Amino acid sequence: MAAFLQWRRFVFFDKEPVKDPGENGRNFALPSGISACDSGRGHIVLGDILTLTSFQAYKLRVTHLYQLKQHSILVSVGQDEHGINPLVKVWNTDKRDSGSPLCTRIFPAIPGNKPTEVSCLSVHENLNFMAIGFTDGSVVLTKGDITRDRHSKTLTLHEGNCPVTGLAFRQAGKVTHLFVATLEKVQCYTLSVKEYPRLELDTHGCALRCSALTDPSQDSQFIVAGDDCVYLYQPDERGPCFAFDGHKILAHWHRGYLLLLTRDTKSPNKPDFGSRETSPTEKQILTIYDLDNKFIAYSAAFDDIIDVLAEWGSFYILTRDGNMFMLQEKDTQTKLEMLFKKNLFVMAINLAKSQHLDNDGLSEIFRQYGDHLYIKGDHDGAIQQYIRTIGKLEPSYVIRKFLDAQRIHNLTAYLQALHRQCLANADHTTLLLNCYTKLKDSSKLEEFIKSSESEVHFDVEIAIKVLRQAGYHSHAVFLADKHLHHEWYLKIQLEDLKNYQEALRYIGRLPFEQAETNMKRYGKTLMHHVPESTTVLLKRLCTDYQPSRDSTDRDSLDRTVLNKANSEEFIPIFANNPRELRAFLEHMIEEEQSPPQGVYDTLLELRLQDWAHEQDPERKKGLQEAALLLLRRENTVFDKALVLCQMHNFKEGVLYLYEKGKLYQQIMHYHMQNEEYSKVVEACKTYGDKEVCLWEQALGYFARKEEDCKAYISEVLQHIDQNNLMPPLLVVQTLAHNSTATLSVIKDYLINKLQRESQQIEEDERKIRQYREETAHLRSEIQELRTSAKIFQKTKCSMCNSPLELPSVHFLCGHSFHQHCFESYAESEAECPTCTPENRKVLDMLRAQDQKRDLHDHFNRQLRSSNDGFSVVADYFGRGVFNKLTLITDPPGGKAGPGSLEADLQRDLLIHTKRNV
Repeated sequence: MAAFLQWRRFVFFDKEPVKDPGENGRNFALPSGISACDSGRGHIVLGDILTLTSFQAYKLRVTHLYQLKQHSILVSVGQDEHGINPLVKVWNTDKRDSGSPLCTRIFPAIPGNKPTEVSCLSVHENLNFMAIGFTDGSVVLTKGDITRDRHSKTLTLHEGNCPVTGLAFRQAGKVTHLFVATLEKVQCYTLSVKEYPRLELDTHGCALRCSALTDPSQDSQFIVAGDDCVYLYQPDERGPCFAFDGHKILAHWHRGYLLLLTRDTKSPNKPDFGSRETSPTEKQILTIYDLDNKFIAYSAAFDDIIDVLAEWGSFYILTRDGNMFMLQEKDTQTKLEMLFKKNLFVMAINLAKSQHLDNDGLSEIFRQYGDHLYIKGDHDGAIQQYIRTIGKLEPSYVIRKFLDAQRIHNLTAYLQALHRQCLANADHTTLLLNCYTKLKDSSKLEEFIKSSESEVHFDVEIAIKVLRQAGYHSHAVFLADKHLHHEWYLKIQLEDLKNYQEALRYIGRLPFEQAETNMKRYGKTLMHHVPESTTVLLKRLCTDYQPSRDSTDRDSLDRTVLNKANSEEFIPIFANNPRELRAFLEHMIEEEQSPPQGVYDTLLELRLQDWAHEQDPERKKGLQEAALLLLRRENTVFDKALVLCQMHNFKEGVLYLYEKGKLYQQIMHYHMQNEEYSKVVEACKTYGDKEVCLWEQALGYFARKEEDCKAYISEVLQHIDQNNLMPPLLVVQTLAHNSTATLSVIKDYLINKLQRESQQIEEDERKIRQYREETAHLRSEIQELRTSAKIFQKTKCSMCNSPLELPSVHFLCGHSFHQHCFESYAESEAECPTCTPENRKVLDMLRAQDQKRDLHDHFNRQLRSSNDGFSVVADYFGRGVFNKLTLITDPPGGKAGPGSLEADLQRDLLIHTKRNV
């Protein structure tokens, strides 16, 4: 039970007299003799003799009215005749009958045949139920369509000895209840069950018009206003009660407000049941309660109120002196301002929620409440109100108030709430973590950073920065590891905790791309402190990298993708660790079929450095073999390898590369620079067949030497002489530069040369004599052919080698053929089939030379553009460009003249001469 004496009183309603718009703003005058009234569907219905908009409903008087809220249906109870004979009429106010509302149904309102007066009336909004209460304690229920006689039936639901004072229908889903209040009891009937079961809720009732039904928002509870308390009922039990003292005259519910009309306790008179007459001096107190928020919204004294109606969002008070007053509720903002002035913020919050104020409005109330508590010094309470403004109020407004060190715990609470609602920015995260560190609250700090992934409401990177700056390195590492901020994790491990081994282990667990990136970034640092482990990880990374996992995870990894970094990019990491670099490079050379060129070059340089600095002959020889083995690989870049070998004076490597590159002159020049005479001669012997100029260079080299090199010069001259590599004059001129070389050095060479020259001259003279004899013989044959007949004495065919038979064909060349053999094989009647192929070759050569002989423009262009003009001239000279050659062919027309025989002979002679040459 709640005592209303503790409830605060406010004036949330404005009282105004209702003006009559038709009377120039004068107060509206109620008709006299009002006996019933109601409101709904935008109408206030007043009944005396039930003159409704100037129509007569009953001949005598109206006793009850019920206007439905959701339908334009008005139900009235009145009398057309004297005596106790009440009639129920149902009106459709939307339809008209001769200017009046249409009356759709009329039936007597008596239980059975007992004449009794109607005490109360209630109609269900779905038009399927209507209940009428009587003064004899009876309740008549009409079930079905109440607007028609045909579709409804009437029955007596309740009988008793105590007058019925209140009726109300309650609909909850498909279940319909009827509350029945008498002077002594409160009962509930379940109408959706066929037997209409009854449940007695209480053993005390209420006076007439002292009951009502709340809104569905209040669970449609039945209100019974007794003289001591106001009770609320559910269909199956009694609910809360409120100790509102005073003799109740009227109870009404509208929009969350309970309106009670009570008689002033100073008044001595107390009317009986059903009496609405009061003494002229009686005062009535009208009070409007807000049951949810526990305050009195309005309270005032009136003179003799007939009834209170609710319509258009306001209360309308009808008094017996003919006046109508309107109680219009103040707007929500005005009510809140009234509460703010009295610092009633809790009540303002409750009121705003009940009025369904938006979040912006509620946030403003919370802010003002927080400001009020802050000023009073209640910082804990203030921060709780400020937390409720998150999302609407700018956080900086609150943060500025609590930056004092003594209020840091309040600021921490606010920032925590800000993060929980995911509305914190980087600055808020920084501030919260600083608060934790200032308070040295490690438990809160751990709870904050160890929240699950779905509960992370802060910028992880900012949190890591702040924790690192504050010296909470272990917390920062945990946060970085949990949220996969690899860079921050490694930076803290390496720069702050100096835990190099753990950092290396962490990198080994990362995916390939991230492991590669972090090794490039931190490789030098790790190599400096943990070189062996770092080298092992780099070997993994550059061959077939798989992140380090448990054995079960490792088995589930996809092995089809080969993750392999470029080993050449990691060479700078080993700048100060040559031993680890050598191991890394040798591993890459062994594992990869075609390693990057940089790996090969670097390893070669390392091996050459080791060879150059090694003093032990045995080890030096082994290093030499290792370097040569590396040079023999297919991916050797000649220029780079040669430069490295020359830099380290690696003779074997230089000579190998020269030989591999076919730079034979460079090999000999290398021996010449080192004055290795025997090596020079050996190089000439080895490579002289591939490049003959080596012997000439060797002779020139020895000729320039002032030392005694006669043995080497003799050996070189012997080879030059055997292969005829140099003219003797050039040999003499070359050796003339050597002051130590005497004639005896080249004596044997010159004697041999002169002897061979003499032999060659004799051979040439012999051939000249031979050619002259052959020429004279040919000329004699030609002369004989010109002057005498040719006798053909050949007895066999030159084609089939069978004895000749007539007819036969004979040629001047001496070949004879059967005629049928000649016709089968000859391509032309004028040419010997046996001599034709050779003759045509000679003729084609002559024609080709003749055609090319005339290409003067082409020759000139080629000569100008060529770097070696002599080669061009020699080429054209060989083609016979510079020779004048006349080719004798048959005269035009093919007629054989007197000189045709001579022409044929000359042509045959020319061909014969070319063939013999």
